[in-house]
Amino acid sequence: MRLISTLFRHRTMVPAVLALMVLGACVDPSISPSTSNQPLPKPDENVYVATMDAGIQIPALPQEEIPETYRRQVVAYETDQAPGTIIINPKTRLLYYVVGKNKAIRYGISVGRAGFEWSGTADVVEKKQWPTWTPPKEMIERDPKLAKWEKGQPGGPTNPLGARAIYLKSGGIDYGYRIHGTPDWKSIGRNASSGCIRMINQDVIDLYNRLQGGEKVIVLTASGEMPKGLYIPKPPAPKKKEVVAPVTPVPALTILPPPSIAVGGAPVVVPAATPAVAPTAAPVVVAPAPAATPAPAPVPTCATALVNGVCPPSP
Repeated sequence: MRLISTLFRHRTMVPAVLALMVLGACVDPSISPSTSNQPLPKPDENVYVATMDAGIQIPALPQEEIPETYRRQVVAYETDQAPGTIIINPKTRLLYYVVGKNKAIRYGISVGRAGFEWSGTADVVEKKQWPTWTPPKEMIERDPKLAKWEKGQPGGPTNPLGARAIYLKSGGIDYGYRIHGTPDWKSIGRNASSGCIRMINQDVIDLYNRLQGGEKVIVLTASGEMPKGLYIPKPPAPKKKEVVAPVTPVPALTILPPPSIAVGGAPVVVPAATPAVAPTAAPVVVAPAPAATPAPAPVPTCATALVNGVCPPSP
């Protein structure tokens, strides 16, 4: 009643107060102040258009080639986390930015490949535009070609961190994990990174603009479960280089001339011996064996003289 009487005494204030009441009725009460200053994506809106950002051209992307699941959009998402919380599901390769009760903006992401998955909670501690990328020494050991960037690769269209980087700490410790953009937009939806969370450049700029700092980040387990603690995988050891023993070259053989014999002060050169050639043996002709001669028939023994070579019959 006191407010109404005050309004009637100051009639010039009535239109302004009514306007504020009407605007207040149009605001979604579930959206926190930290998320209400950026418009939500509209259904079927193409958000992957070309833009100029800090003097760097971000090319348009063929939206039809980006699976619908991985396109930026507002979705129903059941959660008890406060607005402003970031929830990352490595299993589905999706990042959710909570904007209200059971409502979130969903982005497609790329997560750590086998051996690089991590899970737990973290906080947003810093964010940078077109950041410098410095590969860790472990990464350089795995890929020596990256040694040229050991002092840092300046931000730009080919920089692996893309247009924005959001820096995370867990328990006040920086484990090197980031949410960042990428020029390799076709890697979205895959396990392709070394543990960081990749986003399409247009998407990471959108998320970057919504963050105020200090937001809670929850990274689910590889199976999509709520983490029960912080899990930091041990980085794979670099491949050992094969040590090849050096080959000692064999010196060329030096052929010395035949020795000389000094006779009467004048050297007599002894010619090299010519290898003896065995004489060719005459072919041996083997004569065929003579045919066997039949043995003569034995001469019979008779008491009387033989008749025509046969013993006569006895009388």
